[in-house]
Amino acid sequence: MRQSDSVLLIYTGGTIGMYKTNEGSLRPFDLDTLSTQIPELNTFDIDINAISIAQPIDSSNMSKEVWIQLAEIIEKEYNNFNGFVILHGSDTMAYTASALSFMLENLNKPVILTGAQLPIGVRRTDAKENIITSIEIAAQGNIPEVCVYFEYRLMRGNRCTKANAEHFEAFKSPNFIYLAEAGLDIKYSPIKYDHTHKDLKVHTNLCEDVLILKLFPSMKKEYIAKVLDLPYKGIILETFGAGNATTADWFLRAIQTAIDNGKLILNVSQCLSGSVSQGLYETSSKLDELGVIGGKDMTTEAALAKMMYLLGTDYSQDEIKQHLQISLRGELSN
Repeated sequence: MRQSDSVLLIYTGGTIGMYKTNEGSLRPFDLDTLSTQIPELNTFDIDINAISIAQPIDSSNMSKEVWIQLAEIIEKEYNNFNGFVILHGSDTMAYTASALSFMLENLNKPVILTGAQLPIGVRRTDAKENIITSIEIAAQGNIPEVCVYFEYRLMRGNRCTKANAEHFEAFKSPNFIYLAEAGLDIKYSPIKYDHTHKDLKVHTNLCEDVLILKLFPSMKKEYIAKVLDLPYKGIILETFGAGNATTADWFLRAIQTAIDNGKLILNVSQCLSGSVSQGLYETSSKLDELGVIGGKDMTTEAALAKMMYLLGTDYSQDEIKQHLQISLRGELSN
């Protein structure tokens, strides 16, 4: 490491920010004592600084306001550090990573979110390795995007999803390669970036008028009609398989009415792996004809964040439709 290597830790809350006391209770640790909890950090030739959001939270309480806080901290400290590590609860980590990927345009430094399944101080905690390796990768500064690091794997933030609530290997990147894997050495995937020469642009105007509608067999038409009639601008439609949905007349009429009323509907698959291919089957060709937008291989988290970001811009509806179908931050395969 170079002497000038520097990393800013940003604490949001969650299990990774807890430690087990001698009495057996869990308490948030003071960031000033991080090196005491993880003495291995003292062997790094890295300048490590730490900051906390105004009010640390359980990640289940994550909100747009916290995302804005994180983006503004990174914007303020951008020129002072090689990279950033966000300590975050795992439950909504993929949502935050996806949101930040769109909020931080032209990012040319690593922003790595990491967490833990067990608190620091618990004998088999995964927190230490996750923090240590995240700091090491962030300090090197050679991954200019928002990432998630968990259990020896570095993943593109808007490509990952939490897939397990019990195992240390909590996250998967079902439709994209790992950016790096940590073993005896950290092995990076050869990915070409073409935006590192541009100035950082931070977008904080996110539109919250977006909802997720998951389809299921034996849906009541009254339920679907009421959800689609809610005053939301964007709808993430979680469909079956490769983007399929019922072809019942009442369902298609409800979709058509929502689109006629100016709503944008983005189709993503409920499957962990694979892609939406509208028109491949009859059960998806109807959606294509009505004007539903195919989300390809985006995760639900990325689709939600992208819709919130685009609806917060000055783009026209036609421009938003176009941008939803192309890769802006590597969130889908073109």
